[in-house]
Amino acid sequence: MTARTTTLVTGPVRSGKSRHAEELLALHRDVLYVATGRPAADDDDAWAERVRSHQHRRPTSWRTLETVDLDAALSEAPGPVLIDCLGTWLTAQVDLVGWDDLPVAAAHLRERTDSLVESLDRVAHPVVIVTNEVGWSLVPMTASGRFFQDELGRLNARVAHVAAAVHLVVAGRVLDLSTLPVVPQSPPPRTLDA
Repeated sequence: MTARTTTLVTGPVRSGKSRHAEELLALHRDVLYVATGRPAADDDDAWAERVRSHQHRRPTSWRTLETVDLDAALSEAPGPVLIDCLGTWLTAQVDLVGWDDLPVAAAHLRERTDSLVESLDRVAHPVVIVTNEVGWSLVPMTASGRFFQDELGRLNARVAHVAAAVHLVVAGRVLDLSTLPVVPQSPPPRTLDA
């Protein structure tokens, strides 16, 4: 394991997470921007506008890579990396195995998450990862919605565990959670009182 170089930026939709993540790497000219989202479909103007707004904000010296192979992107990048975002990465991972068998999807996600965490432990250059906080509101009505919510929460906790810093962005404000107590990764063993 090398020194931790990852910053996880989390928060709700439209909170300013991506802008904050970009600002964290603004002084670097050689950033690899890893876009994990699907390409804009011809009939989805709102998604296309979201993609365009992200593209126009980035410095022209930054290189963009559209991929869900985060292990390769992290190992091959010669300098800082910005990954946006874990929610779309998780969706793409489940898309690979299908949403119709959630236990199989969960096993695939555990394997891919283990690999991502190992890659983050090895990387020596700055990495900023954007993710969404879900589950602060209604419980989804569908099994796949609940699965996504649960799995993204688990993924965020795993990545936060290996991150040097964790920032929560809410309503355009940034809270640094880095020095706060950390929940153990697995529950402590139970003891029986005699």
